[in-house]
Amino acid sequence: MASVEETVIVAEAAETVPAPEAAPAADAVSAAAAPKEKKERAPKEKKEKPKKEAKPEQGDGKKAAGGDAKGLGLKNTKKDNFGEWYSELVVASELISYYDVSGCYILRPWAYAMWEVVQAWFDKRIKKLGVQNSYFPLFITEDVLNTEKDHVEGFAPEVAWVTKCGNTTMEKPIAIRPTSETVMYPYFAQWIRSHRDLPLRLNQWTNVVRWEFKYPTPFIRSREFLWQEGHTAFATQEEAEREVLDILELYRGVYEDLLAVPVTKGKKSKKEQFAGAFYTTTVEAYIPETGRGIQGATSHCLGQNFSKMFSIQFEDDDRQKQYAWQNSWGLTTRSLGVMIMTHADDKGLVLPPRMAPKQVVIIPIPKANTAPETVEAMMEKVTELNEALERQDVRVVTDTRTNYTPGWKYNHWELKGLPLRMELGPKDMENGVVVLARRDTGAKEIVAWADVAVRVPVLLETIQADMFAAAKARTGNCTEVCHSFEEFMTALNNKHMALTPWADEEAIEEEVKKKSTTPDAMGAKTLCLPFEAPPLPEGTKCFYSGKPAKNWALWGRSY
Repeated sequence: MASVEETVIVAEAAETVPAPEAAPAADAVSAAAAPKEKKERAPKEKKEKPKKEAKPEQGDGKKAAGGDAKGLGLKNTKKDNFGEWYSELVVASELISYYDVSGCYILRPWAYAMWEVVQAWFDKRIKKLGVQNSYFPLFITEDVLNTEKDHVEGFAPEVAWVTKCGNTTMEKPIAIRPTSETVMYPYFAQWIRSHRDLPLRLNQWTNVVRWEFKYPTPFIRSREFLWQEGHTAFATQEEAEREVLDILELYRGVYEDLLAVPVTKGKKSKKEQFAGAFYTTTVEAYIPETGRGIQGATSHCLGQNFSKMFSIQFEDDDRQKQYAWQNSWGLTTRSLGVMIMTHADDKGLVLPPRMAPKQVVIIPIPKANTAPETVEAMMEKVTELNEALERQDVRVVTDTRTNYTPGWKYNHWELKGLPLRMELGPKDMENGVVVLARRDTGAKEIVAWADVAVRVPVLLETIQADMFAAAKARTGNCTEVCHSFEEFMTALNNKHMALTPWADEEAIEEEVKKKSTTPDAMGAKTLCLPFEAPPLPEGTKCFYSGKPAKNWALWGRSY
């Protein structure tokens, strides 16, 4: 058995003050926050401790069927109090519980099951590209972390360090990984010798620690989060750049095809790109209620920067030494937070069917005077319908609890966001039908028992498509084309994004951020240089400096 001194570690943050904004890594949480945006900020964590969690009690089910179940409703509204609404929702819907380390959260089964859906979808597709899963250690020596100067400077304020073992101060502190480039690349250098060793394409599903100090928010900004990080090496720039876009398209698929969240694909500015990268591509989402963009996932071309730092070389066909071209790319549990913010309402979560851990809940609703034999037949029918749907790969849960009323159950499953509710009452038994109720629209329809196994999968796909269309419609009018700083500020004040001609200068970007800061709101930054943009006529001027514009830039306040 190991001694206490062998097993206990103490992690200390690199700094104890809020970090300056750093270039984001693969889906890294941006260090930018708005200290003065009181209406949109989640409340301080001390107000969101576990004692605040809304947990139903058995007595809550005594309300009449169809009414609001006591203790299940949200006190805050999405429109009027977004930050408090979100913080209340993620606890009440049993997604997270607060932990006693600030900025860390417990992912409860309902949330983790959603992450598993993302994992399964993405993992299957990267394996088709030839990517293999692996695992590298959590700890990094200080010498290795400092190998790539620009890279470590981008993360230095967020790095947590292990400085003690038991009561003994360690001779050299060990960093807890904020990302794994410096963990993995010394071994890439060992494994890659010849062009026959390439491409090397690895991914790991793991956790990382970034000691954020600014306003932690469940899923969106936390000190520890789950992600996948891919790290690859190629013989040529062309191969590397092709993969960057292949992965970016998969990230678009995660957001649009799974989460039903519209995103914009583009390239990060030099200021906003990943520290040490050749360039960074991104998918950017947008939350209309807060007027903020949010980085969804990033795919980086690292060029040969890291291969030169870590001596990752191969011998080509001519027996000449060449440096490998490398990429890294990542997606985190932040994606779940973006989905929640996009679709949830004042009743609770609204889950896209492809993301829902359970897609259908079957609720039998016998009356107090229903004959026992009718109740028994009803339960048998519930089992039969459940089995029929499972044969169609529909994820089903049955709620046959007798200590809760139907009304309480309806509210409970609405709060958890189940896409479809199936009701079966005494009259439905007489008529050989069920009632299907959609979570997203509230629409109901009557379906014969014989048609349930066919109708439900079709309806679930319809709900998925309708949710994406609705989200796209909400964000479709939230971008304004601006040719002057005055128009730019009008767009921001409208809680919109601004698409501007830009001279692509870092000094201008920093100046715009400072000048667009108001007493009530943070400054705007470039979200991306969108791949799909209007033509840029020759002679077009930068919206801010008046210099010749080089590209279109999408700006916005952001998380």
